Amino acid sequence: MTAPLTPPPPPHDHSAQGSWQPPAAGPAAPGSQHAEYAGHGWYGQDGPGMKTELREAAVIAVAVALGGVLLGVLWWWLAPHVPLVGDVVEKSWVVYLKDTEGEQAIGVDGTFTLLGLGFGAVSALVVFLLRRRGGVPLVVGLALGGLLGSLLAWRVGVWLGPAQDVVAHAQAVGRGVTFDAPLKLGAKGALLAWPLAALVLHLGLMALFGPRDPEPDFAAGPYQESPAANGR
Repeated sequence: MTAPLTPPPPPHDHSAQGSWQPPAAGPAAPGSQHAEYAGHGWYGQDGPGMKTELREAAVIAVAVALGGVLLGVLWWWLAPHVPLVGDVVEKSWVVYLKDTEGEQAIGVDGTFTLLGLGFGAVSALVVFLLRRRGGVPLVVGLALGGLLGSLLAWRVGVWLGPAQDVVAHAQAVGRGVTFDAPLKLGAKGALLAWPLAALVLHLGLMALFGPRDPEPDFAAGPYQESPAANGR
């Protein structure tokens, strides 16, 4: 006599129990979102890399700084001349301004400032046209190049200008003869005209005409429930 066979257990009806089912693979799956933003970041595509940006910023800084040679030449050529005159007082040479109320010295500083603003605008425009991507290294390189260019222009203009030894110059030209004073930058704040103009204009160009980052799509939720679970 044999024992009765045990009937097999009934199949589990997952839909009837309303259990959660993993979402089907699709564009809204969480994995696809992580894969999409893993390579592009939340703010659009990644840049060329920090090393590349630093190298480009160094090249831009050097190229912009070399423009200071041209600025120095223009400053020496366009700046007004400050007239001096020498005289002998008690067997000693003295040098004084021929026109004590003249504004030539202010014009020297003003010429350097205006040229610096112009060079800053040109350098910012050229950098923006050559490389329309922003970045902190690029902006720092542009500003640093403008500052170095201003310092170089200052020294080039002084070197091209009249001799620095005004007493020896007065003795060379003779007593009572008018000669030009050395080129001197009285307001050292004019050295910041170039980097500030380049920085402000470049940031403005990037804000108006720079590339826009795509906005991330947050429409899809982190997970989806099965229709049967929602109908419980």
